[in-house]
Amino acid sequence: QVQLVESGGELVQPGGSLRLSCAASGFTFSNYDMGWYRQVPDEECDLVADITNDGGKTNYADSVKGRFTISRDNAKNTVYLQMNSLKPEDTAVYYCNVDPFSGIRGACTGWGTTFGYWGRGTQVTVTS
Repeated sequence: QVQLVESGGELVQPGGSLRLSCAASGFTFSNYDMGWYRQVPDEECDLVADITNDGGKTNYADSVKGRFTISRDNAKNTVYLQMNSLKPEDTAVYYCNVDPFSGIRGACTGWGTTFGYWGRGTQVTVTS
């Protein structure tokens, strides 16, 4: 029943911008903190941003602070990630999920989340 559908990723040049969306269903979205993760090829899952259930508090990884902005619209059951000043090292598959956790040591999709669910993610590629 739970679904998280990421969208918005594409190929962009360094310095460009993208806005990712994550559409949630199958649970009471407003009850959950949300996070955006990225899976860099051959590296561990990285929590890049998170937001409280009411949107009142956000956190960012040092690598994206000042460039990325997380937001949510509980009426639309959607969380967003605005990405500006993109760098090649931002290239990854981006996922959203509930109950953000910064300690995932392996692949994102190998981590047992609250609902035992990961979406397909959306590919962001930053290259000239």
